[in-house]
Amino acid sequence: MKAFFRTIHLYLSLAAGVIIFCSCFTGTLLVFEKEIEHTLHPQRYYVTAAQVRMPLEQLIKGALKQVPKAKFASAMVYTDAGRTVEIGLIVPEKNGKKGKPAQTEKSKTATVPGNKDKKPKEAADRANLTVFVNPYTGLVTGEYNRRQSFLYNVEMFHRFLLAGKDSAGDWVVAISTLLFLFILITGVVLWWPKTKAVMRQRLKIKWGGSTKRLVHDMHIVTGFYTSVFLIVIVLTGLIMTFKWANQALFAITGSQLVKEQPKTPQSKYQAGIEALKVDAALQTVAAQTNLADYYIVRVPKDSLAVYSVNILPKGAIETTADTYYIDQYSGSLAGSQLFADKSLGQRVRALVKPVHTGSVYGLPTKVISFIVCLLSLVFPVTGVMMWLNRTKKKPKQVGKKMEVV
Repeated sequence: MKAFFRTIHLYLSLAAGVIIFCSCFTGTLLVFEKEIEHTLHPQRYYVTAAQVRMPLEQLIKGALKQVPKAKFASAMVYTDAGRTVEIGLIVPEKNGKKGKPAQTEKSKTATVPGNKDKKPKEAADRANLTVFVNPYTGLVTGEYNRRQSFLYNVEMFHRFLLAGKDSAGDWVVAISTLLFLFILITGVVLWWPKTKAVMRQRLKIKWGGSTKRLVHDMHIVTGFYTSVFLIVIVLTGLIMTFKWANQALFAITGSQLVKEQPKTPQSKYQAGIEALKVDAALQTVAAQTNLADYYIVRVPKDSLAVYSVNILPKGAIETTADTYYIDQYSGSLAGSQLFADKSLGQRVRALVKPVHTGSVYGLPTKVISFIVCLLSLVFPVTGVMMWLNRTKKKPKQVGKKMEVV
């Protein structure tokens, strides 16, 4: 039976090994994307705290003056006094059309082949430029277009081999990810020892052995210790990639797959009454909630729309934010979408990407994810070396040499 699994393991690895290596390598680079950006460009994100903050509306107007013809999309306000305010803008391209929707640090969502629960309307309103503003002085401390960054290209290679969504590269990565799952499962089957003595040998690397033994141990020992983590990473990748995997998640959790967002409430139009200022809307929500890490504010699109305020509770996972809607005339709470009120399937689905990227519990899980992705680069290399060593073996001679008469 193990010979059968060994054959599957070998040929699937030869077929998808290069793509798996590239995915693991780019995944390693992306684990600490936010930390890299904050370290390289601290002036964008951090300021010296002062006594009085300027009105948010004034900061938005200042950012719009900085970028002509731009349209306001959202404002991210941190409760940390030492952070800048991040103003998301939609900047038209030279041909007069809006730029392709880019992903700001807190608004990244996976778009993957076969997953049809996309939100094109929301994507169209997503900022493609972030302007960082000092909340105490109103000065712009930096601009950031993620689509023009190196790590964005790394992500596009990780997801689509730079070929774009729904392209051949997209499907090559998707299928290779599926094959990787079978490679990992067959690898665990092949590793599984028959005796305790063999198990002890397969739990540690024999550093003093021959080169062949070292290559063998590095392949199977690191494979065992990282297999559980890699299987989780691969499964979450499949959920973000294939519609059937996403549907399976909701079926397992006994939840109904909601394809459309709940209807957003509307403001009660009041003629002759001036609409609420953005600062007042933010204060209304802040007064009704506990400590938050940050607020994301979106202004009404028309006279019947509402203010939308996303709130991430202090210490919560970034995809578990609550949303509140504020009537633009009365300033009262028009409705809310709380994370706790979502179905089990929706709550689990919200954790899929943080688990996949290693950000689910902050720095500790990022370190684990980084180490696992780094160690996974060993498998394709050592696997090929082991395969080459086997092919070089000379067949044993059968029987005795003929006697010369």
